[in-house]
Amino acid sequence: MAEGERQPPPDSSEETPPAAQNFVIPKKEIHTVPDMGKWKRSQVPVGTRAYADYIGFILTLNEGVKGKKLSFEYKVSEAVEKLLALLDTLDRWIDETPPVDQPSRFGNKAYRTWYAKLDEEAEGLVAAVVPAHLAAAVPEVAVYLKESVGNSTRIDYGTGHEAAFAAFLCCLCKIGVLRVDDQIAIVFKVFNRYLEVMRKLQKTYRMEPAGSQGVWGLDDFQFLPFIWGSSQLIDHPFLEPRHFVDEKAVNENHKDYMFLECILFITEMKTGPFAEHSNQLWNISAVPSWSKVNQGLIRMYKAE
Repeated sequence: MAEGERQPPPDSSEETPPAAQNFVIPKKEIHTVPDMGKWKRSQVPVGTRAYADYIGFILTLNEGVKGKKLSFEYKVSEAVEKLLALLDTLDRWIDETPPVDQPSRFGNKAYRTWYAKLDEEAEGLVAAVVPAHLAAAVPEVAVYLKESVGNSTRIDYGTGHEAAFAAFLCCLCKIGVLRVDDQIAIVFKVFNRYLEVMRKLQKTYRMEPAGSQGVWGLDDFQFLPFIWGSSQLIDHPFLEPRHFVDEKAVNENHKDYMFLECILFITEMKTGPFAEHSNQLWNISAVPSWSKVNQGLIRMYKAE
């Protein structure tokens, strides 16, 4: 399916009523590069490809936020409010679990205490979001939530954890908790709040980047807000890709656009010339239009 082609709504692929489906606890299936082929061909109970469902979900949201500021007015459903309350709880637990004194600068071990709390409470948190008639889905969906906040052994976080949160939201769409008219709120409210909590985790516990490609990667921690954020900026009247390396343009517009918020966070966390610490992004700033940036990032996401 072409990048620009509109995807079906996130919850339109259901063929079996959620309550009648058999839910299973997810387990890691991708261990080697050849396993990626199995993922792309993967079958789920309703007979569609899980990979296609996931990518379709990402592209549906990409289309939904196209040309819209974060301040755009949109519907906020009860389910979205409940997800925001869940994320507020994770945020509060960070405040209640301060870093400990340790010789190592990175990977503060207090993170493991924070994560243990989530590991214990995850199903209860998800149960507060999911209606009672879908309670059978909670153990399955909760796994994606737990996988979305980093690794407690390595005390690291990366785009794989971010993908787990997107899968968590995709699951909620598949079972009908989130609906078609939640699309904008999923990105602007829920995912944006998730990013705030993850950035607080990264700064508080000095988390290492997971699977970082250094200067050859797009970003140490995130990918999706660059995709959705570039979609927001398509056809902007004056902001062009070259402007995101301009400190003044970023400072004046970051509250409206996820892409610029990501750039601001990078400049807060890293020192030195932008072209050196974020070479891939520096190269992207030379692309002539946001639509081309968006299409290129989608291709990169599929490849990586």
